[in-house]
Amino acid sequence: MSTTAPDPQRVREASLEELHRLRLPLPPPDFPLIWEPGDQVDLRPGPSIEARAACLNVVLARAWGLPPELGVQWLAEARLVEWLTPEEWRFVAEADGDERAFARHVEALFTLAWLLGIAMDLDPLWGAAEGLMERLPDLAQGESFDTWRRRTLAAPRSALEAARQLDLYYCLDWALRECERRGLPLPGQLDASAAGQRRWALEWAVVFAGPYHGAPPGWGQVDLST
Repeated sequence: MSTTAPDPQRVREASLEELHRLRLPLPPPDFPLIWEPGDQVDLRPGPSIEARAACLNVVLARAWGLPPELGVQWLAEARLVEWLTPEEWRFVAEADGDERAFARHVEALFTLAWLLGIAMDLDPLWGAAEGLMERLPDLAQGESFDTWRRRTLAAPRSALEAARQLDLYYCLDWALRECERRGLPLPGQLDASAAGQRRWALEWAVVFAGPYHGAPPGWGQVDLST
């Protein structure tokens, strides 16, 4: 159910305070806000986030050596083939694509797990938590999508909490790219690529409604250019 989004300026102030705590460069004063006062915010339905997480789990498994026929069979039995982007499908079914680029999705998958309440923390100093794959469908053992959903009993985060994280990672993405551009040290394990993956998942999952927002993007249409 949608609710009024938190005050964007106060959320931005908290995000900048976190960057300052991490001793990261701050974005310029005209760095845009993500939403406007009075906008509504919601989280995509839990089953949709579960489906996207399951798809990324297969994509990562393929990057780490899962045979293509097993990945395709699992997705077909789970009725999730249509959830893949064309690029993901070509990679899973035909090994067509940059394996290293798809392997970076581990941080996006970790963020989806956080949104589902099966990962505890999105600490910007640390990468994806150990044990993440144990909380996802066990492809090697043939665990089905439905069995995994019953095992995890997801409890999705609130849209307000997710929106605050989105603003933080929007700013963090800029700050870490600026560090890399200027050759500055990074404060923890996350680099700009990892922060961008987390932002990708949050941009997709957090849905705003208001005068300046269009239809929610598909996974492959998320814009990380700003």
